[in-house]
Parts: sequence; C-alpha cells; structure tokens
Amino acid sequence: MHTSIMRPEVVALFSSLRTGGVYVDATLGAGGHSEAILQMPDTVVVGIDRDPRALELARVRLAQFGDRFFGVHGRFSDLKEHLARLELERVDGILADVGLSSMQIDDPARGMSFRFEGPLDMRMDPTVGETALDLIDNHTAEDLADLIYHYGEERHSRRIARSIKFARERNELATTTDLRRAIVRAVGPGRHGGIDPATRTFQALRIAVNGELRELASLLEMAPTFLVSSGVLAIISFHSLEDRMVKQAFKERSIWRALTKKPLTASDAEVEGNPRARSAKLRAAVRVEEEQLRGIT
Repeated sequence: MHTSIMRPEVVALFSSLRTGGVYVDATLGAGGHSEAILQMPDTVVVGIDRDPRALELARVRLAQFGDRFFGVHGRFSDLKEHLARLELERVDGILADVGLSSMQIDDPARGMSFRFEGPLDMRMDPTVGETALDLIDNHTAEDLADLIYHYGEERHSRRIARSIKFARERNELATTTDLRRAIVRAVGPGRHGGIDPATRTFQALRIAVNGELRELASLLEMAPTFLVSSGVLAIISFHSLEDRMVKQAFKERSIWRALTKKPLTASDAEVEGNPRARSAKLRAAVRVEEEQLRGIT
C-alpha cells in the first residue's frame, strides 16, 4: 500500500479553513491524504486519479465516509469539467502530490522502474495514450535526446538516445531491463551523483509519456479560478523541474500569498520509515482576496 507523504503537514495547512469545506485531492492515489482531510469535521473531498486501479482501492478505503467522498477517473487538468459534473463552482483547498505512487513503481506491469523487468509502458492510465516504447518509436534520436535532456536533466542525453534507438533497430528493446541495458551501454554502469545511470532517462520518458509538467502547469494556472478567497493550494513535488514551476507560480503576489517560505520536507522519522519521502518538497499558498484577484481575471 502506498504511504502518503507528509500527511500531518498537509492536514495542518488545510486545518485553518472552514469546517465543512470542500477539497480537491487532485492525485488521489490510495486515498491517504483524502482520508486525513475527511477526518476533519464535515469535510467533502473530490478525489481525482488517472489510474483506474488506484481509484478502485481508494473508493474501498474511503467508503466509510459515504457521500462526503467523490471519486473521479481522469486528469486534474480537466478540473473544470470534473467540478461542473458535481455542480461545484469553488472549493476551499486543492492538493496535488505529483510523484509516482508506490503501487505504480512496484508493479512490474507498469514499467515505471528499472528495478523490475516489465514492458516499456510507463502510463499512469494504462487505458489510454502512447506507451514509452511508442514514444521512442515516434521520436528521432535527436528529438529523443532533447526530451531526455530537458525532462531528465541528463547531460549524456545524446549518447543515451543514440544507444536506445540502436537497440530498438536491432529488436533489442522491449522491456525496462532492455532500456537500462541500452543506457548503461552508453554511459557505463557507475553511479553518478549517487543515482543509478538509468534514473534520469526513466524519469524523462515517464514525464513525457504522462505529460506531467503540462498537467502541473495547467493546475497552477487554473487553481485560482476554482479556489475561494483564502483557499489553499498545496503541492508536493519530487524533482527540481516541478518544484521550480511551483515556486515560480507562487511568486505572483497578485494571486498568491505563500504559506511556506521554503518548501517543507519530510521528517527524519518519516524518511526512515519511507525512504521515498526523502526527495519530497511541499509548497503551499493562499489565494488572495477576491477583490484583489478580480482585476486580473
């Protein structure tokens, strides 16, 4: 079962809002954050997730809250449509934990990790869209290198892209193990900066397959429209590309008042129990009063 990151810190950020508030958990996962929010008196949560399996598990977990929880299958970039179907115009808080869930990482069939051999899929929603292998097939070596460089911040991107395409041309690229082998062939097996040589490339392909940065940009842009005055947007990110986007967005003082001068990080105790929490960064901001916002929307 996926362990929700910084659950107490998230609740603390939302606890100052009104009793009976309506919240959006834009990345529902197994429902841990939603469960914590629903334990606040009379709250309502709209939980969104692209992963049908995660949504199914969360609905079981949160069934105890009855009609105070609404589970929605889809992307959070479609927040407007999701809220319209529920006849909601504004909400009191929005949370997005934009990292992968343990359920996705540890399922070989999803192809998210090189620690397990599985198909080169990487889709958060395995029912739609192109897989990682489709993406590799549909990009030239040059375009693939650009993608790996920008999304993975991988300085050996050109060498890696050529090796990946070469492996594909020789019918030697079908699984996560094959992909890691192609990467190691390009840059060697040694760790760089303490991380596996395949880490950055896997990250880049996953981000591209799922449009993760595009999804986050969409949420940052639309959140002020759907938050009440003094509503809170809280985002947990796991790599520098995402964190920079959130930090930059919250600098817009005509829209946001930051609640976190610096990002919150997991406690030592939490990291000890869940090492994946080590790279998490939580930033939150309050939407400014309606009168201030009206002039710019």
